[in-house]
Amino acid sequence: MLKGGKVGLRAPHEDDIPVLRAELFDDVVNASRAEAGPWRPVMPGAKDPRLEPDPTQQGSVPFSVVELQGGTLVGMANLWGIDTHNRCAHIGLGLLPSCRGKGYGSDVVAALCHYGFVVRGLHRLQIETLADNTAMLRAAERNGFVREGVLRSSAWVMGEFVDEVLLGLLARDYRPDARR
Repeated sequence: MLKGGKVGLRAPHEDDIPVLRAELFDDVVNASRAEAGPWRPVMPGAKDPRLEPDPTQQGSVPFSVVELQGGTLVGMANLWGIDTHNRCAHIGLGLLPSCRGKGYGSDVVAALCHYGFVVRGLHRLQIETLADNTAMLRAAERNGFVREGVLRSSAWVMGEFVDEVLLGLLARDYRPDARR
């Protein structure tokens, strides 16, 4: 398990799937803001590629996010779009609604940076988030990410186009204690 100050990142467990599905992916608004594509319902018992990734696919590493004290599931995170030639990847995370506003996001980003830079030896990590996602913007900037640009009207969310912000962090600028 990768440990941050408040949360740990561990392999997803089968028991996590119903909780994540109900609290993150069955919510049309939340899922529409988090996904690059349109929301679609998933039949009960059906495999959901967002929650049951293909273990043979090397371009993504999924984690379940748990509280260090007690091990309660608080969300999910991943390193995705891993490019081993250019040594870069993207960061993604989703916290359960009841677990937001507790500083977990900054801790998750820090743990993913440690995994990406120290464990995987990557050169660059990036985050794309909706421009109004102040919690994610704060979590990224607390960990040293720099705003690199705005992707104007690049995301279709609940009937309108919205801007996304692109943030990046290079290994040479990574400071493990940046969030403290």
